[in-house]
Amino acid sequence: MEILEFSMEKINDSMKHESPHKLVRWAYDQFGGQMVLACSFGAEDVVLVDILCKVVDKPNIFYLDTDKHFQETYETRDRLAAKYGIQFIEMKPMITLEQQAEKYGEELWKTDPNRCCAIRKVEPLTRVLKDYKAWITGIRREQSVTRAHAQQVEWDEKFELVKLNPLVHWTTDDVWNYIRLFDVPYNSLHDKNYPSIGCSVCTNPVRPGEDPRSGRWTGFAKTECGLHKGD
Repeated sequence: MEILEFSMEKINDSMKHESPHKLVRWAYDQFGGQMVLACSFGAEDVVLVDILCKVVDKPNIFYLDTDKHFQETYETRDRLAAKYGIQFIEMKPMITLEQQAEKYGEELWKTDPNRCCAIRKVEPLTRVLKDYKAWITGIRREQSVTRAHAQQVEWDEKFELVKLNPLVHWTTDDVWNYIRLFDVPYNSLHDKNYPSIGCSVCTNPVRPGEDPRSGRWTGFAKTECGLHKGD
């Protein structure tokens, strides 16, 4: 573990001024088919789909289907698949919404959103990551306080594999400039004041000047799904 951390420190130092493409290329050289991108179909993740498809011939990309996504999210998935000729790995929870309601009550997201996220997001994520040695995420330091110290390359203690954050230094403007420059398909909800998009039952539009994640889990002291360290 100490050797791995030292290696990561060196890589972060050498890559801090390099493009996300170069970091992804380095990671693919290290992990090959044992590397996977987690895609939520938000702005950062569609950028990463474009980057990964430019660097890797047959990229591994999965998404967590909670059965409560916006229709616009599924449409974004389909547009990306068509543009890049890829097939996303679909990961579903172990129980259906009906089974969840029977066990925990109707609309669990209104009474215990942490448990709902654990069932419909964290458990499927844990299951899929067991098959890989590294995962790529769209985390940026600018997004929230809990992500302010994220590194390009980290050891993920929660899931016990290498975590890659190619866009960690990017600003929101960087993300959108890339989307426009390369005509990357994106979720149309971003044009309707949804800077951060999760499940339809837990996501609201955000007014100008508000925290980008304030539309998530409105009414609860919760701003993260529990997928990342510090959530």
